[in-house]
Amino acid sequence: MSATRQLGPYGSWRSPITAGAIAAGVVALGQIQLDGEDVYWTELRPEESGRSVLVRRGPDRVIEDVTPPDLNVRTRVHEYGGGAYLVRAATVWFTNFSDQRLYRQDRGSPPRAISPAADLRHADFELDERRGRLYAVREDHTTGSTWPVNSIVSLDPHGSSPATTLLAGNDFYSNPRLSPSGSHLCWLTWNHPNMPWDCTELWVAEMADDGGLRAQRKVAGGAEESIFQPAWSPAGVLYFTSDRSSWWNLYRWRNDGVEPVVEVAAELGVTQWVFGSSTYAFASEDRIVCQVRSKGVAGLAVVDTKAGKLEGLELPFTAYGATVQARAGRAITIAASPAEAAAVVAVDLETGVVEVLRRSAAQAADGSYYSIPEAIEFPTEGNRTAHAFYYPPLNPDHSPPSGELPPLIVYVHGGPTSAVSNALDLSDQFWTSRGFAYLKVNYGGSTGYGREYRRRLNGRWGVVDVEDCVNAARYLVERGLADRERVAITGGSAGGYTVLRALAGTRVFKAGASHFGVTDLELLHSDTHKFESMYDQSLVGRWPQERELYRERSPIHSVDRITAAVLILQGLEDRVVPANQAELMVEALRRKGVPVAYLPFEGEQHGFRMAKSIKRSLEAELYFYSRIFGFEPADPIEPVAIENLPA
Repeated sequence: MSATRQLGPYGSWRSPITAGAIAAGVVALGQIQLDGEDVYWTELRPEESGRSVLVRRGPDRVIEDVTPPDLNVRTRVHEYGGGAYLVRAATVWFTNFSDQRLYRQDRGSPPRAISPAADLRHADFELDERRGRLYAVREDHTTGSTWPVNSIVSLDPHGSSPATTLLAGNDFYSNPRLSPSGSHLCWLTWNHPNMPWDCTELWVAEMADDGGLRAQRKVAGGAEESIFQPAWSPAGVLYFTSDRSSWWNLYRWRNDGVEPVVEVAAELGVTQWVFGSSTYAFASEDRIVCQVRSKGVAGLAVVDTKAGKLEGLELPFTAYGATVQARAGRAITIAASPAEAAAVVAVDLETGVVEVLRRSAAQAADGSYYSIPEAIEFPTEGNRTAHAFYYPPLNPDHSPPSGELPPLIVYVHGGPTSAVSNALDLSDQFWTSRGFAYLKVNYGGSTGYGREYRRRLNGRWGVVDVEDCVNAARYLVERGLADRERVAITGGSAGGYTVLRALAGTRVFKAGASHFGVTDLELLHSDTHKFESMYDQSLVGRWPQERELYRERSPIHSVDRITAAVLILQGLEDRVVPANQAELMVEALRRKGVPVAYLPFEGEQHGFRMAKSIKRSLEAELYFYSRIFGFEPADPIEPVAIENLPA
């Protein structure tokens, strides 16, 4: 930080938060499990070609890699994965990404494959020590049918005998969980066209001595109810979260009935995009530690299960990863704040003392370069209110010329049934420290604001999200916080779709960056993976009865209305939004004469994981905005070819 501020236009400020530092210095922390005194979690490492590594921290506080460098702990069940490993008594079972085989690794020994060399994918594991079986969700791609077959299977944990099927017939399964006594198994299931946040069912069955199931019964769920994270208490009472009250709250099943444990106007669960998510854990039979989300901000609380009371803990965090475990009076979770990047932390439930076990990011700059977001509520269509986080431009070394307003980037999250938080993300600070205002929008349809808000997008995808992003931008412009002639919109996946819809339907945005975004809803319906293959039925309309609506809302058919410059970035191995979506859009924009740049990324799937791709995509987007908005970046950047750009 210099003693004297340098005068320079917004966008041109030099920042220590470089794309290279972000790509090399940040890891994504994942699912936590406890085994005795050891704490395990996963780390997605961009510097290692985006592979996911299983890590262990022992009681001596030494952190070491568990899985070897040639393996990648990542499952492709539902394509989004999650729940890729299980650890018990120092033995680890995990799915390897490249071959999708299940491996067993005993401490001190190398991993060995225990599933066949076939396209049989596994996730969400549960060990039955009494019967010597390993239960898992299986996605079978060997049947030759249009879609893979999902089931819950019973596996030999040594790989010595073939698997048997416990449950099949429905479209999807998750969360096979064994009661402490081993007498019962619970699970979640749902069918097309539902997503797990729309409608799921919780089932329980008795376990026979031979490992079979009997006396199956539905406990909760069904139409208009989403169940999340069933878990058995130490005494064998079945708990779960349900949104039957319009909020994901905590319930339990006992004495053949369902009863609420605690009722609050906040979310105690999350959308089940991946396996292995958890938002609560048992500290004891009478105490549950849980994450609580409200209006985009999260906290940690303790629930007294006898009194039905929830008491928040005073902690310095505002965002949590959906993974939490409890042991010996401490909660182990992933937490962050506007000034602290995500970290694996241990929280003393009595004193609130926090111990950081592992940080996700090295300190790229001191805190004076970090823009602290402000939560804003703004008016939108239908006399409704929507939500966002506003980050003002901030760099202690630079000041703008008098009277200049900053360019604004509106960020649209993916999903679309998801949300953004106010956690410190160096990718956000990359922009604010260069002189951009940055706005992360939790448009109608986002999570964390209750079921009614979440369902605003039903039948209105490409409409409500666009309206909210437009109104969010106008809200800042009208308050003199951004230059109305330099407003851009960016987003990935479903967010990329919103970017393109906004460019076609409004003149508010002068530039847009679509990262692996949907361009053709008709094509997506016929060319995507099973998990989301009928997601569009709730977001858009019934197929094929409302096919014309799909066409109307597809950006590929609205190119004639796009005048703003467009940057499209796409992973060439994407199975969720295949590369042909981007390629068709780029060709249409070329023919129309719209300024367009296209960056394909070899070896990348849905979301960029490799350091070189992360670095290139950030710098390319900065270069793109510099050409459109007319400023000179502080550092040399590899150019991006922008076709049809006027001289």
